[in-house]
Amino acid sequence: MRVIIGITGASGAIVGIKLLQNLNAEKYLIISENAKKIIEYETFYPLDYVKSLATKIYDNSSMNEDIASGTTKFDALVIAPCSTSTLSKIASGIADNLITRVASVALKEGRKIVLVPRETPLSPIVLENMLKLSKLGVVILPPVPAFYLKPKNIEDVVNYIVGKILDSLGAEHGLYEPYSPQ
Repeated sequence: MRVIIGITGASGAIVGIKLLQNLNAEKYLIISENAKKIIEYETFYPLDYVKSLATKIYDNSSMNEDIASGTTKFDALVIAPCSTSTLSKIASGIADNLITRVASVALKEGRKIVLVPRETPLSPIVLENMLKLSKLGVVILPPVPAFYLKPKNIEDVVNYIVGKILDSLGAEHGLYEPYSPQ
C-alpha cells in the first residue's frame, strides 16, 4: 500500500506522527510550515525523527513533484491533523500547495482520502465544507475519543484515533481493544 500523509498546522500533530509510526506501508510525507512549528511546540519529537518515519519526504511548497500528477499511483491520502483552512481549500478546489494539490488529484482520480480536522467548535462554513467533501466520498474523521473504551491518558486517546484512521484504510493494528460490553 502507498499512502501519502499530510501534516498541517492544526493542533494534534501527534496524530500524524503516531500514524507514521503504526502504518505498515510506503509512506510519502508532506509537512506544512505551520505543522513544523506545531510538532516542535506540541511534541517531544524532533522534526528529523518524524521525517525518518517516511519512505519519502516532499516539500509542501514544491508543486513540481510526481505525486502532484494523476499518473502517479497511490492508494490513499491522509491529512492528520487537517487544518480547517486546508479542508476548506480542498472543498473549494484550491490547490495552492502540495498538500492541497495532492488532495485535488486524489479527488479527480477517485482515490481514498481521510481528513482528520482538529477544530472546535465548528463554524457553519466548515460544516458545509465537511458535508460537501463527505458527499464526494472523503472520510471526515474528527479526532473524537471513545470514552466507553475508558482511556487512561492522552496516548490512549491518540491510539484510538490513529486506530480509526488505520481502520478506514483497511490496515491491521492493535492500537486499542475493540469494544466488548460486559
